[in-house]
Amino acid sequence: MTEQDALNAFYETKSLLKGHFLLRSGLHSDHYFQCALVLQHTHIAAQLCETLAERFRAETIDAVISPAIGGIVVGQEVGRALGVRAIFAEKDDQSNLVLRRGFGIAKGERILVAEDVVTKGGRVQQTIDLVRAAGGVVVGVAVIVDRSGAPNPFDVPMHSLVKLTFPTHKPEECPMCRQGLPIDKPGSK
Repeated sequence: MTEQDALNAFYETKSLLKGHFLLRSGLHSDHYFQCALVLQHTHIAAQLCETLAERFRAETIDAVISPAIGGIVVGQEVGRALGVRAIFAEKDDQSNLVLRRGFGIAKGERILVAEDVVTKGGRVQQTIDLVRAAGGVVVGVAVIVDRSGAPNPFDVPMHSLVKLTFPTHKPEECPMCRQGLPIDKPGSK
């Protein structure tokens, strides 16, 4: 699957939204990748994540971890494609990522971090830190959409299927806010 094939999947499933959006990073944008809408189609999710997994096939990987909730399907499908277990980290009461549900990471275990979309990479970095605190070794980051517009922000290899840059704005500098356009937070619906 090429980058254009992946983009076409987003367009066909109406998963690339236009409007005025509050991103998880706190920034505002006029575009939003609602990966859940494309990933609900299991055959598309399998194709996207199989292609993403191929980029790490040469690495020794013991498990895949994803930050909940957006990365769970990606992590599950990438783990399936690689033939390894898939776990996820979720927020505690202070919005820190933790392992629950009996998930664990053994010392020295080689872990791939999988996520749906990266803008600033905050949740992915928290996941990397969680793996390392547990004694795991982070092999890399696999992401469906990299919308950061910057070089890899992590200290491990990162591969994405789609790399697009849409303008993002701090709330106080947002032209859509200045126009009085209502803001939407699709990730919370």
